[in-house]
Amino acid sequence: MRIAISTGGGDAPGLNAVIRAAVLSAVDRGWHVLGIKRGYAGLMGDDDVIPLGRDQVRGIGHLGGTILRTTNRGNPFEYPVKQPDGSYIEIDRSDELIENARNLGIDAIISIGGDGSLAIAQKLARKGVRIVCVPKTIDNDVSGTITTFGFDTAVTTAMEAIDKLHTTAESHDRVIVMEVMGRHAGFIALHSGVAGAAHVILIPEIPYSVDKVCEAIEERERRGRSFDVIVVAEGAYPKGGEESVIGDSLPGQARRVGGVAEGLARQIGERTGKECRSLVLGHLQRGGMPTGYDRLLATRFGGAAVQAIEDGKWGHMVALQSPDIVTVPIEKALGMPRRVDPKHDLVRTARRVGISFGD
Repeated sequence: MRIAISTGGGDAPGLNAVIRAAVLSAVDRGWHVLGIKRGYAGLMGDDDVIPLGRDQVRGIGHLGGTILRTTNRGNPFEYPVKQPDGSYIEIDRSDELIENARNLGIDAIISIGGDGSLAIAQKLARKGVRIVCVPKTIDNDVSGTITTFGFDTAVTTAMEAIDKLHTTAESHDRVIVMEVMGRHAGFIALHSGVAGAAHVILIPEIPYSVDKVCEAIEERERRGRSFDVIVVAEGAYPKGGEESVIGDSLPGQARRVGGVAEGLARQIGERTGKECRSLVLGHLQRGGMPTGYDRLLATRFGGAAVQAIEDGKWGHMVALQSPDIVTVPIEKALGMPRRVDPKHDLVRTARRVGISFGD
């Protein structure tokens, strides 16, 4: 058996732990493993396909990023090709990918990625590619699995930032608005905000009112608390409004959501008269060493992906359904994107301890 591993979409802490576990599990079975560089670019002649063995994955389990590199512009069904005039067109190169994989003797592919990579894998599976997926997203928005690796690390990074903001906000009696990742799902904002004792949490699933946010700030002021830390997911938006967008998207990319913190801080300052600051935590959430939890989950996923290949679970994704790692059809994972339930216990708990959601 010869298998290949691909990492696509945004990076997440724990990717190298998945690669390591998959390679070691495959080698233990006497299989050969190849690594496809930069998503599927290596299979289309735009990058390399490299051998992976014990030596190549030694000592990488604790490292952030991915030794295979990644891209969010490598959809083989809509592959961006630059024209002589500098413009781009998108063409379907999936048949070329499949032919090159066949020529390399690849029997099966492990695709590690989020919803975009899962959608690509689903199309490849329909064209006969034997493929198994590993869910990857710090946003924790893939259905069928309780959680994904990288999420715990991102939450920890955001929580530590909130801890630091508390001291500087209190020292200056300021309102500080921190923007975290989460285009359509507010899990990072919710979990880090509650863990870090933020005073306001704004998420895409609960449209907010600036007036309500200001009321929460003024209520704390009346109680003698003259500073506030607000955590807002990049995809959060006001009631009757829409999400903020940053600039133009590159070819093959979804539009860039973000910038909500700056505008919100300005509005709060104008309405309350308080000194406001904003910051975007950004890619710090994707970087660095994965937490112990993420290393363990990633290792379990990597081993389970190889087991899924051995079991012929083509077109399936490995998933955590505690206490077990199981497989679910890709269609099921893509059918209903995972979102924060506004009635979830964590949301109710946050409200009970005095956190406002701006509604």
